Amino acid sequence: MSDRRFERSPEDEPTSSIPDEEWERFVRDSEQGSGASVPKEPSARAREVAARLKSGQATRPEGRRTGPDRWEPDRRATRRRRRWTLLGVPLALVVAVVAMRPSLIPGDPFGAGGGTEAAAELPAETAAPTAAPGPESLELPTLDRPFAGSPARRWADGAAGIVLPKATAVGDVPAETVQLALEQTRKLLVDANLNPAVVAGGHPKAALSVLDPEQPDLLDGLKAGLRSPSEAHDPVSLISRFDPDEVRLVGDVIKTRGRTTVGKGEFGGVRVRADYTFVYPVVRSDGSTEVTRTIVRRVIEAEFPDPERYRATPGLLTLLRYDEDAGNSTCDVHDGYLHPEFPSRNGSPAGATPSGRAIDPYDRSREIGKDGHACGTLSRT
Repeated sequence: MSDRRFERSPEDEPTSSIPDEEWERFVRDSEQGSGASVPKEPSARAREVAARLKSGQATRPEGRRTGPDRWEPDRRATRRRRRWTLLGVPLALVVAVVAMRPSLIPGDPFGAGGGTEAAAELPAETAAPTAAPGPESLELPTLDRPFAGSPARRWADGAAGIVLPKATAVGDVPAETVQLALEQTRKLLVDANLNPAVVAGGHPKAALSVLDPEQPDLLDGLKAGLRSPSEAHDPVSLISRFDPDEVRLVGDVIKTRGRTTVGKGEFGGVRVRADYTFVYPVVRSDGSTEVTRTIVRRVIEAEFPDPERYRATPGLLTLLRYDEDAGNSTCDVHDGYLHPEFPSRNGSPAGATPSGRAIDPYDRSREIGKDGHACGTLSRT
């Protein structure tokens, strides 16, 4: 077995002097700020995959790949998730009263047309934000304006928000291979989070097709979760799905914001890191017109390892990490679906009681996936 080793590359990300959200703040408050991502330690999944791939470094006998070691089925560090739910009923009642009688608030809290869906779209995110988006109006979402009162109203629609960087050679990996890695990652993101049929509870065939079968426990676990979800195998760790008997999307727009970066891989290839937030406006399927939103942020790190030295299928993704942060989804329900909570019916279905300080689900400057599963409250949806 070869003893050649590869140094880990820091998670370099493209930077710009002023991120988009910080520029918005500069315009509003005449204050300027900047920041840069801090390199992070490799995730538990990266270390786990490293051990598996390195176990196959030896020259393949007679041109045949040695089968991969199966991962332990009860390892859950690869699926770190958080759930954040709505604040309690008292706040919901206040919001409901304000919605029906906005005149109770002095002045013009909503502004003249300040919450219109036609607001100018933000430019694509080019660097890690340093703070949460600024406050929005107090308007509640409606069937006609499902993103009212949300920072997402200025985000891109659907797949238009997944903007790939220009593909260039990374070390010995040619630009065309880098481009393929980017396209496969985008295909995974689009099918798993933006395909209307999948979001409505369907099967993510295209997303599964880009994952390397040399990670059998990953694929087997996802397929098992789609057939019979459980805490150990819950597909929402990688795939955004809602129970069609419970809720349905409002309209055909899912808002998207994030960025994709490329760097040298840990296994002789190219690494792609995708960090995106998706905002889903939904109503209950019973005919109610009350709109709420679920906000899902996903961080995925995938690689094309060098197939000459590692057990990997050329052109398919090896997942090193996938973390999920779901805002406004009931905690500790493992049935394969996200479960939005509505202000008028707080808590559907029963799950863990939220605790801790309120979190802004639109804050893309927060790091996710470090402390495993958590259940908290939201400052807004």
